[in-house]
Parts: sequence; C-alpha cells; structure tokens
Amino acid sequence: MLTGADILAKVKELGDVSKTEMATACGYVSKKKDGSDRVNFTAFYEALLNAKGIDLGAGAGAGAGVGKGGRKLSYATKVQGNGNLLVGKAYTAMLDLEPGDEFEIKLGKKAIRLIPVGGSEEED
Repeated sequence: MLTGADILAKVKELGDVSKTEMATACGYVSKKKDGSDRVNFTAFYEALLNAKGIDLGAGAGAGAGVGKGGRKLSYATKVQGNGNLLVGKAYTAMLDLEPGDEFEIKLGKKAIRLIPVGGSEEED
C-alpha cells in the first residue's frame, strides 16, 4: 500500500480513473474468502489525507499500532486455555503475512522467535 509522497505521485499519474481503480493501483485491495477483491477505501482515503498533511487523530484509521476498531495494539498476548498462543490479524497485517506463510519456531529462555522459512534471523 502506497503512502506519503508515493501515493500522491501515483494518484497524479493515474489522472482521470475511477476511485476503485485508483485505490486498487495504490495497493488498497485484499482478497475476500470467496476470492473476489475488496477495496479498502477508508484506508486509501486516510492515507491520502495523511500524505497531504491532514491528521485525523489518534485511533483513526489503519496506522501502525492500531488494530480492529481503531484500538491501540498492546503488543502482548496470553496463553489460552488450550495452551495456544494467538497472534492477531492486526499484527500479521502489519507484517504483510498471508495465509500459508510458514515459520520456524526458535525457543530461547522465556522467549519464542518466529523466523520465516527461507528467511534469516537478522531480518527485522
């Protein structure tokens, strides 16, 4: 998804196209469960406003550190009753992870690291 000067340049380059084509070309599209496209106009318009220097305030939009419903992410989780750890969609979206992405689990003293299969441990 384009932001800042990149989104402004792309919108200018596209010229007179539909709003759907514009948002899609800037990367504000995802796949629904049925395989069809979903254009995220809200995030697109908020990115445009931010690029033009208009801040909608804390909790508005899909900025870093903001999860579903505009809630601030806590960057903490708990072990569930069944022993599983859950990493929510807001976190995986921030990392551009897709269903099927695989990770190697590295266990340390009271720490768990997830390393993308084929990636290096030094990547941040």
